[in-house]
Amino acid sequence: MPTRQRGRPRSFDRDEALRQATLAFWEHGYEATSIAGLTKVMGIGAPSLYAAFGDKKALFAEVVEAYTTSWGIFAGQALTEETTARAAIGRMLREAAHEYTDPSHPRGCLVIRAAVNCAAPEVGAALRERRNATLAAFESRIRADVATGELPGDTDAPALARYCGVVLQGMSQQACDGATEEELARTAEIAMRAWP
Repeated sequence: MPTRQRGRPRSFDRDEALRQATLAFWEHGYEATSIAGLTKVMGIGAPSLYAAFGDKKALFAEVVEAYTTSWGIFAGQALTEETTARAAIGRMLREAAHEYTDPSHPRGCLVIRAAVNCAAPEVGAALRERRNATLAAFESRIRADVATGELPGDTDAPALARYCGVVLQGMSQQACDGATEEELARTAEIAMRAWP
């Protein structure tokens, strides 16, 4: 027997509301984005926000998921599509130079920007976990290339992975500070020269 939805049907586009929430969190970070600000940009009232998305933390978790499968998808694609760690991370850094400076959305990376001044321990931990998962993926790809001989046997996989994470996160901050795509692309090129 089909269940009936209780209450009134939604009178807003949930996907568009989520998109607007993503842009707000991306621009202002988790802490500085208020429920009042969210309802304004999403074009809905607080009761509709809570009914559709739950509380601010639940909405933010959905925002991060939406971000990583849309604007932030380039990173995962590079890691899965390229045949070597060098090619994957080089591509990721080049694409980050473009994505982080694209004028059609806030600059930098939402997962990095939203963590700045974040006082909510669970949110900060979730963002840190995502960033650490990226480092683990870098390290895994680097270790695989060491095992096949693509990279020298004495390559320090954890240090090289950390270095790439520092560059990627630094590029996000530099984009927020006004660096151009060309400047970040040169940074990515120089960073790749450090590879063994």
